[in-house]
Amino acid sequence: MKNIKFISADEAVKVVKSGDHIHFSSVASAPQVLIQALCRRGDAGELKNVFIHHLHTEGPAPYTDAKYEGIFFHQAFFVGGNVRKNVQAGYADYIPIFLSETQKLYRAGVLPCDVAMIQVCPPDKHGFVSLGTSVDATLAAIECAKTVIAVINKHVPRSWGEAIIPVDKIDLFVEDNTPLEPATFTAPNETETKIGINCANLIEDGACLQMGIGAIPNAVLAQLGNHKDLGIHTEMFADGVLPLVEKGVINGAAKKIDKYKMVSTFLMGSQDVYNFIDDNPMVAMMDVGYTNDPYVIAKNPKVTAINSALQVDITGQVCADSLGTKFYSGVGGQIDFTYGASLSEGGKAIIAMPSVTNKGISKIAPVLTEGAGVVTTRNHMHWLVTEFGAVDLYGKSLQERAKAIISIAHPDHREELDRAAFERFGPHYHFVPAE
Repeated sequence: MKNIKFISADEAVKVVKSGDHIHFSSVASAPQVLIQALCRRGDAGELKNVFIHHLHTEGPAPYTDAKYEGIFFHQAFFVGGNVRKNVQAGYADYIPIFLSETQKLYRAGVLPCDVAMIQVCPPDKHGFVSLGTSVDATLAAIECAKTVIAVINKHVPRSWGEAIIPVDKIDLFVEDNTPLEPATFTAPNETETKIGINCANLIEDGACLQMGIGAIPNAVLAQLGNHKDLGIHTEMFADGVLPLVEKGVINGAAKKIDKYKMVSTFLMGSQDVYNFIDDNPMVAMMDVGYTNDPYVIAKNPKVTAINSALQVDITGQVCADSLGTKFYSGVGGQIDFTYGASLSEGGKAIIAMPSVTNKGISKIAPVLTEGAGVVTTRNHMHWLVTEFGAVDLYGKSLQERAKAIISIAHPDHREELDRAAFERFGPHYHFVPAE
């Protein structure tokens, strides 16, 4: 690698000073070798009050451990599984923010960025590297950081779009060839498959899809094999899209913008996903300020956004970030895409979830649990899907919504929910015609 001088991770992180704000690239691209070196400085008592920011990361997040209290102050833009316990215990923290605006925190100077720690592929013959699986707010961090430390890793795919940056934007180079963190997903169960079928029935040929990762998105994708000319404009995708690309179902032919391209801002999946995006002009990895801008999203017709929920009340309020007062995830891009899909010509905004938890507790409730956060307001709500059906709440009154929502609750809980609706709305509720 001509003109690149590598230093050790321990030497690179010496640029960090007490009080600095650090950004880590996210998901599979979290720079673990730098994280470990930074924690060694913490163990040695060389740092205090270092602020750490990132989206969700895969792999260990030791900087949130109790032993680093007063040394590292974690303020992530999303609560992932690797930090959830420590956020709930108060050793780590969370900044509530629409995913589309995470980049704005840096660009508008709301948060400083002293050091950006990223992972990139080896430079090409023209002197450019790629951010691979993580553009999101990382591009903004690179633009605003005083110092950029890059881990050059041969396992980082050379993705296109705004992931491509010149080497001269990087100040310090570390080499590490640890494979990227893969993500694996279980096959959808019977309930998830039914939800997938109900969602798939709402997806039209020529639709432009946004959905996250996990069993329900995979269940939806598994039902789309006979669709035509689907597009992707999303914040992320995983393995579930690959068979549909291979079959020609996902081709982007009906998109108005970024035609024939799959647009995303970060990725998480198996090595197959990382191989798929490597040097693939069909995939455009873009800044989160572009992918998640509702007005950009709305430029494509038939945008169909499928997001999940932890709990929904009988008026259509959606909690997706907390279990009562305990934060579980974050706002993410749910509102970005719910609103963007609702503005799209022929678009559909869908919230999909099982009707009950693994313990049999109804996820449809008369009121949200005390302390629960409203991510998608009742005003933004359109389609709600469970394994028992799909209802469109848009334009419906509160009492009409309650009837519709209860109709797709688990049968074991419908009577109780109906009684709660009667107590809330009075005797007139029973005279609301059911759909």
